[in-house]
Amino acid sequence: MDPADLNLALLAGAGLLLVAVAAVRVSTRAGLPSLLVYLAIGLAAGEAGLGIDFEDAELAQVLGSIALAFILAEGGFTTDWRTVRPVAPLAGVLATAGVAVSVVVTSSLVHLLLDVDLRTAILLGAVASSTDAAAVFAVLRRMPIRARLRATVEAESGFNDPPVIILVTVVASSAWTDADGVGILGQVVYQLLVGVAAGFLVARAGRWVLVRSALPASGLYPIATLAIAFLAFALAGVAGGSALMGIYVAGLTLGNSRLPHRGATEGFVEGLAWLAQIGLFIMLGLLASPSRLIDALPYALIVGGSLTLVARPLSVLVCATPFRVPWREQAFISWAGLRGAVPIVLATIPMAAGLPGAERIFDVVFLLVVVFTLVQGPTLPWVTRRLGAAAEDQPRGVSIESAPLDDLDAILLQFTVGPDSRLAGVEVGELRLPPRAAISLVLRGDDIFTPTPGTVLRVGDHVLVAAARSDLAAVERRLHAVSEAGRLAGWYAHLRDGAA
Repeated sequence: MDPADLNLALLAGAGLLLVAVAAVRVSTRAGLPSLLVYLAIGLAAGEAGLGIDFEDAELAQVLGSIALAFILAEGGFTTDWRTVRPVAPLAGVLATAGVAVSVVVTSSLVHLLLDVDLRTAILLGAVASSTDAAAVFAVLRRMPIRARLRATVEAESGFNDPPVIILVTVVASSAWTDADGVGILGQVVYQLLVGVAAGFLVARAGRWVLVRSALPASGLYPIATLAIAFLAFALAGVAGGSALMGIYVAGLTLGNSRLPHRGATEGFVEGLAWLAQIGLFIMLGLLASPSRLIDALPYALIVGGSLTLVARPLSVLVCATPFRVPWREQAFISWAGLRGAVPIVLATIPMAAGLPGAERIFDVVFLLVVVFTLVQGPTLPWVTRRLGAAAEDQPRGVSIESAPLDDLDAILLQFTVGPDSRLAGVEVGELRLPPRAAISLVLRGDDIFTPTPGTVLRVGDHVLVAAARSDLAAVERRLHAVSEAGRLAGWYAHLRDGAA
């Protein structure tokens, strides 16, 4: 590629990216998931539009896996483990046994209704049964949904990719003739366990290094954090485990740890996740052929209807009933299991393997995602309200970010007094921070000043605290306690301890 071609490629890429970013605003106002707009941009830029020819299914599979890794890393990093922990068993069952029920029911209905061979029916059922992390994170996090329900659906979408990937890979390969249920189940369990172990151990080790490092620039911390997550991705893959599970668990572990410059890191990974989503869906739109899609529409409606209206509700019923989940919450979990990039990326596996009829499978899954996202996405707010799954607005308290000081065994903490924080009205001297911690600066509007013990904190104040590294946890606990209970937080804690 000469410089002129490179400039043209960059011009086209930058133009598509800017259009895609602007489309986020348009799709939000229209109430449509942004993935549909990105797919439409890819179709418009493809063979039937601008004429960009992209037919490399194997490359699409590799790039799709990398994009999904970015999306899962961001999803794990921005997930609160305190919310996920109570629902982790249910999410794990939905991601394994639930997927198995969906595959069996969908494949059986497709085999009967479409009169296709068993192998094709299983591939269609397996590819379509995996909920999509990108779609779930993008749609659910813009809605006021109860934290426990959102955590269940998000965790399921992060956990359920490995079992489906293993099943699709086995069925699409030459191992199909020798595969047995016990062997596939063993592979699923092994890959899940290795992925979880690699993600957790690498993230814990990485966190230990990060909090003891004083890097010369704050922008290096987000890069180092993301590198740790991808180290878990690669290590899990090398060990024969699920690389996607590894990076999701690593993101979850890192995101729930006290990290230097956490706010900057969160913004960095969020931006990369958006870039991955945009590139992924545009690429999948380029891979699709509009001339073939019309013929695949009846098949897509049958497969999607079997999955959405029969298999998914049945799988949720089977998995959630033992956990005593009310039927309204089961209905919400069923309807919120959105499909997106993951099924389409999985549909490239049979294409890359050269399986007969693989293009039809891709076309069916592509249309299935588009049609049923158009149905589920815009109706999800109404379903949420009708089923009582909506959450009241959550009060914003105090958000704390820390950074190490170079050459000193100390930490800088920054926090903002939120509109619902009871820090507002508290004097600096009433915070009663540990002896080796002090408020050094307050930014209030356009003013920056050093507070006195009698300075009263106000809503919107940005406050900088210097503390010894060993007192970091105590400072954070104290600030959170005062934010929740006010200046008498110490008395409340004393009363609770005495009652215990």
